[in-house]
Amino acid sequence: MATRPIYHSLPHFPYCEIINTNFIYYSGFSATQKQKSINSLHESYTRQFNQRRIIDISSKSTSELGVKLSAFNLMIPTKKYNFSVECAFQSSKVFEKGGPYTDLIFKTSREAKKDSRLKESGKLIAFKYFKTEYPLEPKDYFYNWIYINALHLNKELAKQILEYDSFSDIEFNPQKSINCQAKAASIYVGLSDAGEIDTALASHEQFLNIVYGSSESTYKQLDIFG
Repeated sequence: MATRPIYHSLPHFPYCEIINTNFIYYSGFSATQKQKSINSLHESYTRQFNQRRIIDISSKSTSELGVKLSAFNLMIPTKKYNFSVECAFQSSKVFEKGGPYTDLIFKTSREAKKDSRLKESGKLIAFKYFKTEYPLEPKDYFYNWIYINALHLNKELAKQILEYDSFSDIEFNPQKSINCQAKAASIYVGLSDAGEIDTALASHEQFLNIVYGSSESTYKQLDIFG
């Protein structure tokens, strides 16, 4: 058995509710094994929440939309070129001994994530995205900011994601990682349902105030034993 979070969208602050769900995990790195785990996770979850509409957001998703919404595939369009959320995130990291490594924005998502400099430059101290610097706290603030902005710019994907209200990411393990594309998608839907999405995205300061309030610890966590 394994436990993974599923994120409920909420039409009010804090816009996201974390549901820790037990399920049978199928080991292995193949898409087939990952999708078996996704099905197991969703079956366990829907036994408790059969009225919710769930989708996995990852490159291994059983849904075409879920694959497109992966940070590896979700693109940020600009006047000169397009780049993925993953490349934007990795190329914005500022370390004690180097960075940001802005050349990563032109790499593939996989190349950007695995670039050796990200592990050889010391402690992460900030993010710098274009000319704006972002702090490390709240811990997933910068990631959620760029993901939700990217999703909002992709109008068709943004429209389709509003058909769902629960989100998983089979690649995400909260014991090993901080940032989660499923959580970001959930917050996007919550903000949209609350009529707050445009206000929240008006500036990164507005986003911080609306989404996080006084503390990221406001996210409610529930446990499901399936």
